[in-house]
Amino acid sequence: MATDILQEIVAHKRLELEQMRRKKPSLRQALLDSDSGIIAEFKRRSPSKGWIKEEGRADIIPLSYQQNGAVAISILTDKQYFGGHDRFIVEARQSGVTIPILYKNFVIDEMQLYEAALCGASAVLLIAACLSKEKLRALLHTAHELGLEVLLEMHSEEELEYCELEPDVYGINNRNLGSFVTDVENSFRLAERLPKDAVKVSESGISKPETIRELRQAGFQGFLIGETFMKTPDPGVALHTFIEQINSK
Repeated sequence: MATDILQEIVAHKRLELEQMRRKKPSLRQALLDSDSGIIAEFKRRSPSKGWIKEEGRADIIPLSYQQNGAVAISILTDKQYFGGHDRFIVEARQSGVTIPILYKNFVIDEMQLYEAALCGASAVLLIAACLSKEKLRALLHTAHELGLEVLLEMHSEEELEYCELEPDVYGINNRNLGSFVTDVENSFRLAERLPKDAVKVSESGISKPETIRELRQAGFQGFLIGETFMKTPDPGVALHTFIEQINSK
């Protein structure tokens, strides 16, 4: 009897592992299919601004983002500097979020990829400034083995050499990671240097609908926006209004 129970447990455990490795909702495909392209970010705190929405709940705001037109959701999981936690992704999924979720953290080790897969993320952010090309190559391989897509973030011309690793999505960060100064011109400056068929995301510093329209003209399909929504009383409603303004012209 004990052996039968053990076999049943092990068989179920294999199913759990298979589910963990199974490819989640595709961030790349969602961006290609979307009209808005907005990746709405659940971000409670930042090193430069302090607390943005300390009381923000992961079981409410991400679902509201989904209901109000987000193509995907980025969730900060760094505790020390961004007030995040892995459980926020679990809570978002349990609340009913089914669209792609980006695990946003400073990933430097394979263990973090397993954490991302276990908590229900669809994709992970890998930052060129944090990693050697060989380390990023290894992390990208492991992420794909776990069924996770990779958004590769670059913020300078020097980092564009990482494009040869062929991530699922190419991100340009408009925020200097050293000074935290933001300049959207960074996306326009680097866009033409990205591969022609790349799915491109502009990250940070986007606060005006007209900026989205201009970035689309420059070839971007995705726009990661956090503080613009999170600093309002109702981030989901702010997203809805923002999308309406984009489509009004």
